[in-house]
Amino acid sequence: MTEPRALDERPVGDVPTGGSRLYPRVTSFRSRRGALTEPQQASWDRLWPTVGRDVADEPLDADAWFGRSAPLVLEIGSGTGTAALAMAAAEPHVNLVAVEVYRPGIAQTVQGIERAGLTNLRILRGDAADVLENMVASRSLTAVRVFFPDPWPKARHHKRRLLKASTFALIADRLLPGGVLHVATDHADYAEWIAEIGDAESALTRLPFDVDTRTVEGSPVSVDRPVTKFEDKANRVDRAVTEFVWTPSA
Repeated sequence: MTEPRALDERPVGDVPTGGSRLYPRVTSFRSRRGALTEPQQASWDRLWPTVGRDVADEPLDADAWFGRSAPLVLEIGSGTGTAALAMAAAEPHVNLVAVEVYRPGIAQTVQGIERAGLTNLRILRGDAADVLENMVASRSLTAVRVFFPDPWPKARHHKRRLLKASTFALIADRLLPGGVLHVATDHADYAEWIAEIGDAESALTRLPFDVDTRTVEGSPVSVDRPVTKFEDKANRVDRAVTEFVWTPSA
């Protein structure tokens, strides 16, 4: 599964000044601290003012941030950036915004952006629910990607799961007609939960995912993602990965 969501230096509920909303409520990520290495900090200092910003209560002007108009894709919970970096490199015509809270993971993504010279990947640091609710306009996203979200397996923690009815409804509203929501999980119980709740959302229609060719007919963006280290661990213990793709209902 995705690297556990984390809060680095701030406790839950500590909202910075200036309108930024890093961790304002009960979230779908875990609390964990982590320091940057010297090379990570150096890369952060060079690139963060350009490629990154904190989640805030203000609309996201993606065209201004990227300096161009292009299909906008949101990846929620990008971890160390394995998928975001590879998919941004494979689709230079797409503007990709990765959302993550764990600063060392974000720093690895920043390093990857610098090494590859990517110009079509940006990072929002904070809660993805805030991004969807407060920063992204209705009918503005070509795709939303959620790869290996924390399954919160204990029943008493299910309320923390990111993919619940309200989130599906919100994503459905934010997607453009013909856009896609692409989800992957290696947790069997969460897969059943995701399938049931996603299929129950009337504003979304499930599309067939071809496992062999890793394609979805009619998808405006690629659904062929790289294997993350967490997926590799799942493969080694024969834990099946389930993928779903939905599009807004006609």
